Amino acid sequence: MTVFRLLAFLALALCSRVNPLAAQQLVVSDEPTDVSITIYRAPERGDEAINVDWPQGYALITETRIVNLPAGDAMVRFEGVSEGMFPESAIVTGLPNGVSEKNRDARLLSPQGLVDAYLKREVSITRTDKATGASRTQNVFITAGPDGGVIFESDEGYEALHCTGLPERMIFSEVPAGLSAKPTLSILTTSQQAVTAKLTLTYLASGFDWQANYIATVKQREADEKAKLDLFAWLTVANGGNQSFENANMMVVAGEPNRERRGNQVRPTGGALIIRCWPMQRTHQVPYNQGYMSFPPPAPVYAPMIFEGEGAEITVTATRRSEKMMDMASPVAAVVAEQQDLGDLKLYRVPERVSVNAKGQKQVAMIVQSGVTYERIFVANAGNYSEDSAPISYILRSRNDAVNGLGVPLPAGKVAVFENSIVGPLLAGEGALPDRAINNEVEVEVGSSPDVRLSVIQVKRSRHKENWRAVVTNARNHPISFEMEIPSDISGRPKGIDVIDGIPTWRVTVPANGEAKLSYAIQLR
Repeated sequence: MTVFRLLAFLALALCSRVNPLAAQQLVVSDEPTDVSITIYRAPERGDEAINVDWPQGYALITETRIVNLPAGDAMVRFEGVSEGMFPESAIVTGLPNGVSEKNRDARLLSPQGLVDAYLKREVSITRTDKATGASRTQNVFITAGPDGGVIFESDEGYEALHCTGLPERMIFSEVPAGLSAKPTLSILTTSQQAVTAKLTLTYLASGFDWQANYIATVKQREADEKAKLDLFAWLTVANGGNQSFENANMMVVAGEPNRERRGNQVRPTGGALIIRCWPMQRTHQVPYNQGYMSFPPPAPVYAPMIFEGEGAEITVTATRRSEKMMDMASPVAAVVAEQQDLGDLKLYRVPERVSVNAKGQKQVAMIVQSGVTYERIFVANAGNYSEDSAPISYILRSRNDAVNGLGVPLPAGKVAVFENSIVGPLLAGEGALPDRAINNEVEVEVGSSPDVRLSVIQVKRSRHKENWRAVVTNARNHPISFEMEIPSDISGRPKGIDVIDGIPTWRVTVPANGEAKLSYAIQLR
């Protein structure tokens, strides 16, 4: 036996001894019998909307599955896990002898996945002549794809798929190993005897997010009553993956738990082919900025947003003002998420099982507070105004305590404010609300009013000082509260100026159909 043959024999023997696949039995777990999903908000999203294409938050998912384990070594496949799974976070409990190895199968069975798996391999192409209806099948060799198109080599030379003008279809001899119809987690385990095991799979996954969406409905009031509103909040969750979680226990966590930064999770490959063909015309016949013709996949069909509770759809059929119409903007909650403490964070648990649909959003009532007292205050920053009078923005301000009808944690979210009108509540504006704990001040900027205007005029300037005059006018038939920040060093102590959070602020009540003036000086450095 030559030295080379001896080395080859030893290598083959060694591989057969250490190859764990040699005696493995493949086991596919059942569908989950119980699912819990806890969703965490995207940590750096701020007051921006949820990214519906791929939400930037994450979720902790726990699934219970039944597996029939054979005696000996086995590979157990958990099919249908979230495509955003962080495989290093996966924990499997309930196995007789634990887990020896974990693998995430990220290549999905799809047109893109098949072409990618058959790259540099032979497939069959069948073409049908439109005039005669005759079909012709030939073997071709895929040389490039699937991104941007599929190039193959045939007896006629190099060609591009779907660019001949003839109906074409590719035929693959078999499904390649390693392609899964669903995102899959595989584990290696062993058992001394055949057993039916109840396994618990827990893992973190990206592609989820949530936020609060508030509806503030201003209530009618008499002249001597305090201003009040009804505050309602939807808990909005988003699932950007292709996997649905049916009949799940759903929770969300408010706050910012510490989590180490990591790179973007690699999503499973797959999807429809996007074919691009060079046009057959001359260059001057191609429309400007169109270097090729694209054949995109059909537009996705999005599931409608699901609202839990009654009163989700509102139709106004009358124009007469009534108390019933004034209450219509406040949804009626049939199910309300329950708030619990989670250390320094807040946990909101939906008391009923729900389905978190793939590529969808779901809303469940979260906060229902009626009779919240507030102040309407017009606010401005002197640095943003000039001698030309301009409208002033206004905010709704309250304190998050029981005295003012609140006293509950308020997670960050968008606020839609509805005001009274002759035909019922109408949208007055939308603002953003950051996280607000109990006893914090709550402010929501609604919009601006042309009835209240401000002008700031420079009267005099010297080497060390500037003199200014601010004039605020009120064209309404009732007084308004006004605050103006002056982002500079004030000279002296003008009447009516307080220091709020380190910023000199002019606070004044402007009479109905009247005006208020302030003269002040700024120190120059």
